[in-house]
This record gives sequence, structure tokens and C-alpha cells, in this order.
Amino acid sequence: METKIDINEVVKNLEKKDYTVHYFETHEEAAEYIAGRIDGKKVGFGDSKTLLGMGMVEKLKENPANEVHHPDYPPEGMGFNDEARVCLTAEVFLSSVNAMTKDGTLVNIDSTGNRVAGTLFGPSKVFFIAGINKICDNLDEAIERARHHAAPINAKRHGYSTPCAKTEKCYDCNSPDRICNALVVHYKKMKYTDAEVVLIGEELGF
Repeated sequence: METKIDINEVVKNLEKKDYTVHYFETHEEAAEYIAGRIDGKKVGFGDSKTLLGMGMVEKLKENPANEVHHPDYPPEGMGFNDEARVCLTAEVFLSSVNAMTKDGTLVNIDSTGNRVAGTLFGPSKVFFIAGINKICDNLDEAIERARHHAAPINAKRHGYSTPCAKTEKCYDCNSPDRICNALVVHYKKMKYTDAEVVLIGEELGF
């Protein structure tokens, strides 16, 4: 279902929930802004097609003062889980969202838990980055988007053997590769975490 978006209203609603919020028309502008805000930091990533498409890993590595970690690109001798745990010890954590509502509620689904964990506690600074395609009218639509749109596409992208990867529809399966093991709803900014939402006026990610 297509939703009409008043981006100024979305920004105001996020700010009411104590997030710092910035809006950019293009992902290039957003990437420059984020890179400019991170200097000399240990940075961790959650799995995100949005951030990969923006080239944020490479962008942050351009600054030699940054120590950048992404679980999909572990150092030699380390695996996904090892690097994912390192990401949770970062000073700054970057993640996208599967969906968000016009009133500023953020929704994420996760299979391993490292991505949602990094947004909940640990890193002192969290960036949520989202294209306008992630914005939904209400929480029911946001959860629907996360479960029946984003999760199946991500399962297929990772080559998982789930029913949703074949049909792009959630079956609430019991597959070992199930991608939606946890659903996290951010009703408001987490206490003691400096959280910032970067909205982009493009369709990014799934």
C-alpha cells in the first residue's frame, strides 16, 4: 500500500521521541554527512542493503583514524559471529530499519540478533539510516512490511533455504535458516544511547 509522506511531519515525530534527525535528498549527501560525524572511532555495522548500497563501509575506511568492522567482511581467520561480536563493542553502530511509521516508531527483524542488539545497548552512538520507502502509515503496516516484504527478500539474497525465499511470502516457518527470529520495535530512543535517524529522499534497500 502506497502512503503519502509529509517528511517534515515524520522528522518532527521522530524528534518528539528524542532522536536527532537529519533529512537528505540523496544518499550521497547522507553518506558525506555521516562520514563527517565519525572520526577516530571504532565503528560496527549491522547487515543492511541500504548501507552497502551507500558504500558506507568504504566511505568510513577512507578515514585512517576509524576502525571499521562489518560482520560480512571479517578479517582473515575470523568468521561472521566473531566479527559481529566485535561490532557490538564499537563506539558507533550503523543500521538501517526494515520499516518505520509516520509517528516515528522503528521496526527491525533479525535472525542472528547482532543487528538489533547493536541498536539496543552497547555502542554509545547509533545511526539509523532509512530511505523513504521504509515509511509506513502505522505499526501494523510496518510489521507487515518487515515480515512479508523485507525478510523474504533478505532470505533470498542470502541464499537461505526458507519457504519465503522461494515465494517472497512469510509462512512463519520453523526452518533452521529462518530469518525472522526476533522482531524489535523501537517506540522511542533507548535510554542513555545517543541515537540519530538519517532519512533519505530515495528508495533504498528492501
